[in-house]
Amino acid sequence: MKILDGYVSRQFLKIFLICVLGVPFLFQVIDLTDRLDNFLSDGVRQSQVVAFYFYQLPYQALLAFPIAALLAAVFTVSRMTRHFEITAAKAGGVSFYRVVAPMLMLGMGISLLALALSEVVPDSNRRAAAAIEKEEQRDFDVRLNFVYRGDGGRYYFVRRLDATAGKMSNIKVDREGVGYGYPTYSVSAPEARWDSARSRWVLENGHVRFMPERNHTIDVGFAELWQGQFRETPGDLLAKAKAPEEMDYAELGRFIEALERSGEDPKKEMVQRALKIAFPFTCFIIVLFGAPLANSTRRGGAALSIGLALATTIVFLTLIRIGEALGAGGVLPPVAAAWFPNAIFFLAGLGLMARVRT
Repeated sequence: MKILDGYVSRQFLKIFLICVLGVPFLFQVIDLTDRLDNFLSDGVRQSQVVAFYFYQLPYQALLAFPIAALLAAVFTVSRMTRHFEITAAKAGGVSFYRVVAPMLMLGMGISLLALALSEVVPDSNRRAAAAIEKEEQRDFDVRLNFVYRGDGGRYYFVRRLDATAGKMSNIKVDREGVGYGYPTYSVSAPEARWDSARSRWVLENGHVRFMPERNHTIDVGFAELWQGQFRETPGDLLAKAKAPEEMDYAELGRFIEALERSGEDPKKEMVQRALKIAFPFTCFIIVLFGAPLANSTRRGGAALSIGLALATTIVFLTLIRIGEALGAGGVLPPVAAAWFPNAIFFLAGLGLMARVRT
C-alpha cells in the first residue's frame, strides 16, 4: 500500500504544482491585457507594474488552489481509469476509496495551506495597490455628518472627520446614565485631534454637561479632554469601504464592527469574512467531488478532463455569487451563505462516492 499511496500522491502533486504555478500566470496575463490601457493613460511606470504583479502572486495562487486541486484529482483518476490501474487495484482487493485516500489527505493539507496563505494575502494585496497608487488618489479619507456608536452606550455625533490629518470638527458625545453615581452626560467640542503616541482622541476647548437629575445640570469647560474608552482610530471611525481581499479575518471583523456602530448594514462584509474560512476548504471538497466524477467517465482523454474541470469551476463560482447575493440580501445567514457552495459540492461528492463500484 505504501507503493500505491506514493504513486497516487506523486501523480496528484505533480499535476497540482504545475497548475498552481501556471494558472496564476494565466490570470496575470489576462489581467494585464485588461488593465494595460489604464496603466498607460495613468502614466504607471514599468517598474510599478512589475511590483504590482509580483505582490499579486499570493492572491492569484490562492485563487488557483481549488482549480489546481480539481484538475489534479480529475487528471489523476481519469488517467488511472483509462490505463485500468483502478481495475487492477480492485482486483487486488484495494477499494476505490482506499486508492483515492492519499488525494483526500493531500486535499485537506492543501486546504490548511490555503487557510494560512489567506492571512498573508491581504498584506500583499495592500502592497500591490500601493505600488500603482497615485498620490492624488489618497485624499478621500474624509467623512461628513455621521453617528458612531461606541462602547458603554456612548454615541459620537461628528460633523467632519479627516482621517488623514487625524482631526474632527464639531463633535458631540452623549451617554445615558442614572443618578449621581452614573450620570447622563454630554460632551461637545469644536475640535478633536488624534494623539497617535497614546492612541486616543483629545477634545479641545469644549464643555461637558453632567445631568444626574432631570432639572440639575453641571456644566464644566475644558481646554483638553480625553476618555480612556474613546480609542477608535481615525480609520475605524471612517468606516471606509475596503476591498475584502485587502483585509485579513481580524481586520474584516473590526471593520464589520465599525460599520455596525455607524448604523450601516454589514451583511455583505460578514459573508466575505465567512468566505475567508470557507474558500480554503474548497480544495478538500473539490477533490472529494472530482475523484469519483472522473472515475465515472471512462472514455475521453485530457480534453474531457479539462472540460469537466472547467464546467465544475464555472458552476462553483456561480454558486459562490448566488451565496453572496443571498447573504447580502438577508435571505440566508452570512455563514450559511458562505458555506452554501461547499455544502452542495460536499453532498454531491458523497453521492458520487456512494455510487462508485468498489
